[in-house]
Amino acid sequence: MNPIISAADLASESAGPRPPVLLDVRWQLGGPHLRPEYEAGHLPGAVFVDLDAELAAPPTPGGGRHPLPDPEAFGAVMRRAGVSRDSPVVVYDGGLGWAAARAWWLLRWTGHQDVRVLDGGLAAWHRELTTDVPTPAEGDFRPTPGGVGLLDADAAAELAREGVLLDARAAERYRGDVEPIDRVGGHIPGAVSAPTSGNVTADGRFRPAVELTERFTALGAADAQAVGVYCGSGVSGAHEVLALELAGIPAALYAGSWSQWSSDPSRPVATGPEPQ
Repeated sequence: MNPIISAADLASESAGPRPPVLLDVRWQLGGPHLRPEYEAGHLPGAVFVDLDAELAAPPTPGGGRHPLPDPEAFGAVMRRAGVSRDSPVVVYDGGLGWAAARAWWLLRWTGHQDVRVLDGGLAAWHRELTTDVPTPAEGDFRPTPGGVGLLDADAAAELAREGVLLDARAAERYRGDVEPIDRVGGHIPGAVSAPTSGNVTADGRFRPAVELTERFTALGAADAQAVGVYCGSGVSGAHEVLALELAGIPAALYAGSWSQWSSDPSRPVATGPEPQ
């Protein structure tokens, strides 16, 4: 299944006999909370999902900024939003697609087979918005973790040595020139810089599959035995996993990402433009 959907196709499906469940995952790193923006206008029928509170567990020492949520708690959130095992789901956000991709990845990881991201997010929806907050019927989705690849720190380190591990953060953070959030700057030794900005065009839509394939081939991912992705805290990395899927390359996510790796002083850190 194509992991993205255009606004035109979403409008058509929403008016059809089997409309998708819509999840609004507007979010920005460091706040403020974007529930007010949702209440001021959202796609008809969309349910707001809070990334920090519902798509992540509370931060813990050594766990990173956005640990994966407890699967049962995540399942309860999805059921309240109307998600069932067989219902199509479309997720969108109001920015770069990172938050929507996090929800997409979590649903895929927990076994949902029919979930897509609105390509271009809210800005691509040139139709009427609503302020009506829906109360959907309870869904029946029950998470079964393991649907897609997940890495811990040790597995990410091994993949950086023996496969291809892509760093989805901005290049200056990869190099260690700046680090505005985490304890130390730099990257996992052996990881390859691949900022998420290279996945999309100027309007925030994903590049055509052929262009993404060319990009990831140049980075060594197309011929690798295994591919993994990390970012700052497992949010933008999900966007890269989605882009890789568009290119036909399966990839695992290191969900703890740099916020977890850099919190452990025993983990090695590389700096500069090269992987090592």
